[in-house]
Amino acid sequence: MKIVPRNSLGADVTDLDLRRVTAGEVTALKEAVYDHKLLVFHGVELTDADYVTMARRFGVPQRYFQSHYHHPEWKEIFVSNNVPMGGAKVGVAGTGRMWHSDYQFFAEPLPLTFVMPRIVPPLGSRGTLFLDMVAALRDLPEQLAKVLRTATCRQDAVYYYKVQPFDIDKGIGELMEEFHRTAPGASHPAVIQHPLRDRPALYVSSGFTQCIEGMPHEQSQDVLRAVFAFIEQEQRVHIERWQLGDLFFWDNRQVLHRSSGTLHGQSSRSYRIGVYDGVPFYPGLPITGENQP
Repeated sequence: MKIVPRNSLGADVTDLDLRRVTAGEVTALKEAVYDHKLLVFHGVELTDADYVTMARRFGVPQRYFQSHYHHPEWKEIFVSNNVPMGGAKVGVAGTGRMWHSDYQFFAEPLPLTFVMPRIVPPLGSRGTLFLDMVAALRDLPEQLAKVLRTATCRQDAVYYYKVQPFDIDKGIGELMEEFHRTAPGASHPAVIQHPLRDRPALYVSSGFTQCIEGMPHEQSQDVLRAVFAFIEQEQRVHIERWQLGDLFFWDNRQVLHRSSGTLHGQSSRSYRIGVYDGVPFYPGLPITGENQP
């Protein structure tokens, strides 16, 4: 196994058969993703069953709270897909097109994420974009950083609910109420400390962060707009173009990500598996029964 750090965000991993990954290699890879924030594996050959088996070696694979995202055979696989499978609609198209950290709107966010492209549009038009939130906090203007270091923010994903065929004849308010019964939102510090590294990171996103708690609404929105405008500058964005055989693995405590989107008429499919690593998302946050090694 070779792990080659990049000059910027992430590291490349080669010469590794993930179907036969050992306990020692898993430990080394988890240490590497905590160090480098993002790992990109090359030359990966995994069946769907192999993928789930591999993910289980890294922790506890998540089953996403909305079942219409599930793979028909493997509930641990979150399917982003605009191509029928066996003549049926499987998964959801156009997912993740906003800056976010996975499960940021739950009381216990998702620590680690794998994404594997299965159908890749031509000409490098599809990819996943990343923001280094450790660097974002380091570089943030002091007047903004001072506000956020002691702030708590409210996170909510209700505005990104994707209407499904079974939602026909339901009103917008009814759909929002149904969503909030299972995903009511959560509050988290605007700056979090990594539980295994001496490294703070900004933990806000233009996708899910609704407000700074305890601050007048207009002031809260002004601060957040300024923060997002700074961290989402083009020179801060890192893009990974999809290629078949690549597998992406990142630490949600340290990066935000978003989809590049798919051009009209292009086919795209990817499989995500989130993994609970048995470590608190940040110090002091309880571990639930789902997040047990």
